[in-house]
Amino acid sequence: MKEFFQLLKQGNKSALMAAVVNAVVSLVKGTTYIFTGNVAMFAETLHSLGDAANQLFVFTGSALSKKRPTKRFPKGFGRVVNLVLLGAVIVVGIMAYETIKEGVSHIFHPTESTGFLINLIVLLGCTALESTVLLKAMREIVHETGAEAKGLAIFPAAIKNLKQAKAATKLVFMEDTVATGGGLLAALAVVISHFTPFHQAEGIASILIGIMMFIVVGEVFLDNAGGAIGKSDEGMHLQVGQRIMTDPDVRDIQILTVIKEGDTFHVDAEVELDSALTLAEIDDIRNRIEDDLLQIDNISDVMITFDEEDSVMDWEYGDGR
Repeated sequence: MKEFFQLLKQGNKSALMAAVVNAVVSLVKGTTYIFTGNVAMFAETLHSLGDAANQLFVFTGSALSKKRPTKRFPKGFGRVVNLVLLGAVIVVGIMAYETIKEGVSHIFHPTESTGFLINLIVLLGCTALESTVLLKAMREIVHETGAEAKGLAIFPAAIKNLKQAKAATKLVFMEDTVATGGGLLAALAVVISHFTPFHQAEGIASILIGIMMFIVVGEVFLDNAGGAIGKSDEGMHLQVGQRIMTDPDVRDIQILTVIKEGDTFHVDAEVELDSALTLAEIDDIRNRIEDDLLQIDNISDVMITFDEEDSVMDWEYGDGR
């Protein structure tokens, strides 16, 4: 149990913050829906409830993925976060379906909701809260990817570096982008429905929010399905290869595999050396390369094997010298 709580301390802080905020927001929205019957508020309640559950799973999964390797699982538990995220998208998918279903029903059977002012205040207030989580996620992306940005420049920097961020942070960013946009959309629908006879606006807003949720489901599923199976990272592959080729004794790289395990990378490389080198010299080269690669952020494991130089250049990106 002590180890479990120690792992929780290493969980993704953005996900934890998002889970708490969305739990509070879903409670406020749900209570408002009970009293007003506003279908856009219903959509936002399900959306926030799904996000809260989802992000709690993400926080737990990101923490458990930090567990040290064991004899039974020598590669570690990095992919746990991918498996948890695959399960989490099911929750969001169900909520998205219910949101769209309710929206369609309201379009065919529109009803006028009550409590215009309270609906608007709750939606705008909750959207402001969710935007703070979005800002936190953007800052995390900038920090995780080593980008330099301040003030308004954080938003474009986060978009640009989103693919290189940790899986949990990406999910929080995407979900709270949809949450913020969905809240504003729901508020607009409430205004239209109140000041015009077009009460179907709330149903249309509900459908659009559901569709945005499904887009997040698709993006998260595709990203984490690859992570759960084990996928390579082109940017890290190039960086590792160039780093290996800078070693003065390395002649070529025959095979290089860089597999992402959760938030970390495992490197497996077969490099060519001069056949005249002694075993002691080769051992020194191995230690030197491994120590050098382990200095790269998020690389947790390196395996280097050797073969003699064959005068055929296999490293397709050039020698990096």
